[in-house]
Amino acid sequence: MTSPLLGRRVLLGVSGSIAAYKSVDLASKLTQAGALVDVLMTQSAGQFVSPLTFRSITHRPVMANPFDLKSPEANEHIMLASAADILVVAPATANTLAKLANGFADDPISVAYLATKGPTLVAPAMDGNMWLHPAVQANVETLKQRDVQFAGPSSGHLASGLEGWGRLLETHELLGHISMALGRTGDFAGKTVVVSAGGTHEPIDPVRVVANRSSGKMGYAIAEAARDRGANVVLVAGPTALAGPVGVRVVNVETAAQMHEAVLSTCNHADVLIMAAAVADYRPVGPSAQKLKKTDQALHVDLEPTVDIISAAPKNIVRVGFAAESTDLLANAKAKLHQKGLDLIAANDITHEGSGFGADTNQVTLLDPQGGAEELPLLPKYDVAWRLLDRVASLLQGQGQFVPS
Repeated sequence: MTSPLLGRRVLLGVSGSIAAYKSVDLASKLTQAGALVDVLMTQSAGQFVSPLTFRSITHRPVMANPFDLKSPEANEHIMLASAADILVVAPATANTLAKLANGFADDPISVAYLATKGPTLVAPAMDGNMWLHPAVQANVETLKQRDVQFAGPSSGHLASGLEGWGRLLETHELLGHISMALGRTGDFAGKTVVVSAGGTHEPIDPVRVVANRSSGKMGYAIAEAARDRGANVVLVAGPTALAGPVGVRVVNVETAAQMHEAVLSTCNHADVLIMAAAVADYRPVGPSAQKLKKTDQALHVDLEPTVDIISAAPKNIVRVGFAAESTDLLANAKAKLHQKGLDLIAANDITHEGSGFGADTNQVTLLDPQGGAEELPLLPKYDVAWRLLDRVASLLQGQGQFVPS
């Protein structure tokens, strides 16, 4: 499994908030993703979650008191801070933000912050009025000026019973922010990647549409993988049930015409276009402005071709297409590759188990104009995206040819 967190050393600072229970899940998910997680706890954090809980999950020592000379972990946090790839403070209370902003060093988190060389990501959690207080906002601005990255807070129901800003982000959102922070200097740093995803809905009337079975999962995985490698990502998405990836600009569209307009406008300053969307090939001619009433008669809908988006995209960027086929996979994909003048195409047989629409996995063959082919095994879609981006990275460096098979 490919993971931007695999083998990365994450210092997780937990301060005294009821939201500390979410940090347990975060530590678990980070560990499952292959990260080495070392937990730093303030004394007040131990009133909400015990150090043993984190130790049981991470299988690593927990630093809770840097001044306990009897502890085998005394002063260990300094060495961990020096070796860490990232310091994540989640939850970060108003008290902890004040300490970080003003250079205090009287608990494991504040000491580690001053000693760490890697990026720092802070996820605030507190009452809404506390978050909006000028003193807290001044500390936030100070930390941002020092290149500390912030994840949240979000708005919603707070522990006080009130509604407002101050909620700690959910685990999947925090994981996205951590992956993005770790990838800021990746091989796509400074590059803009436009990705299309999902199917399109072509209206027959205000209720009915011509659609397909695309879930958008492949395109969303590509967007996340590009983000995790440092790219500035724009995701042009047709109707899906998926949440927008953290740190990715999402442009929502419905029809092929809208996707065409959005893709071309976002490609003006892009380096790469990856068309993973299943754009409708045809649309109804003259859709009805009113709902068509059901009768006993057959309904005939005239269809006309939609515009070919990727063929109209700028030729001075790397252009990657997808070919979802049910017969003659390679022949059809090669024809599409050459007809549209693409730099690369990913061909997948939608009849194969695990690689059809809606699946979490995919099996593709990557083809280039020189006749090269690379057949990938059945992989999670994020892993497919990562391998695809390896090819795109080579194309950006002028080394994009396969050895013909």
